[in-house]
Amino acid sequence: MTQTQKWNATDLPDLSGRTAVVTGANSGIGLTAAQALAGAGAHVVLAVRDPERGRAAAATVSGSTEVRRLDLADLASVREFAAGWAGPLHVLINNAGVMMIPRQRTKDGFEMQFGTNHLGHFALTNLLLPYVTDRVVTVSSSAHRWGDEAIHFDDLNSDTAYDPRGAYGQSKLANLLFTLELQRRLTESGSRVRALAAHPGYSATNLQSHAASRVARLAMRFSNRYVAQSDRAGALPTLYAATQDLPGASYVGPDGLGEWRGGPTLVSRSRAASDPTTARRLWTVSEELTGVLCPLEMQVA
Repeated sequence: MTQTQKWNATDLPDLSGRTAVVTGANSGIGLTAAQALAGAGAHVVLAVRDPERGRAAAATVSGSTEVRRLDLADLASVREFAAGWAGPLHVLINNAGVMMIPRQRTKDGFEMQFGTNHLGHFALTNLLLPYVTDRVVTVSSSAHRWGDEAIHFDDLNSDTAYDPRGAYGQSKLANLLFTLELQRRLTESGSRVRALAAHPGYSATNLQSHAASRVARLAMRFSNRYVAQSDRAGALPTLYAATQDLPGASYVGPDGLGEWRGGPTLVSRSRAASDPTTARRLWTVSEELTGVLCPLEMQVA
């Protein structure tokens, strides 16, 4: 029996009385995760850029849901979402993202992939952290190993040269460094909240459909059809990280060859994604760029 057969969405614990926020929950892995969490009894907030699409997605979810607007490429929208929050938030799932798109800028002038995938979620997490009671799960990717596996602090917005693939890899590396430093801060503050990361392997979603290169779009369309696993299988690592008793800073991915597909298990990350010094530096820079500070009352060395 495979790991996927051993653990799947039907094995989720009873989540009655718990609230989860899933960013980018209008399609793909985010929607699949929302469906599973709501099916297990959680109240799920679909945090989406387009509320109309969000409501259409929510109509496919059996359980308690609500739709709230959140544009991670606009820090004013992130602040508005957080300002409207009240009450406990048991699980925050930072799932939304863009991948290998043509050069674009966020409303605040950041390179779109770094600004959306990392900075938007960084700001959202810190603004919501006072309400979080259990864990923060951030969706990264095996693409964090792409390129030279280093954060380009001297060119975070790809002003010198823009490579869609490299910029995506940077943002996914940032997701793991963010998780590492968030867990350090949580631990040192005495908080029981845990920060974890997950990646879906190669899953068939619409994330790949916006690649800058037509050749890349065609290649990924072929791979989605003949190589990738389903979005339901791709959501399992996220659901596993969101509900199972795992150590803080854990990284969950598929257990198959190359971590492309399979059941959820703990996986390794690159050396660059495990560097605490880089993680602290990225955190400081992210605070400066977003103007959002960590709410934990502690002295950070």
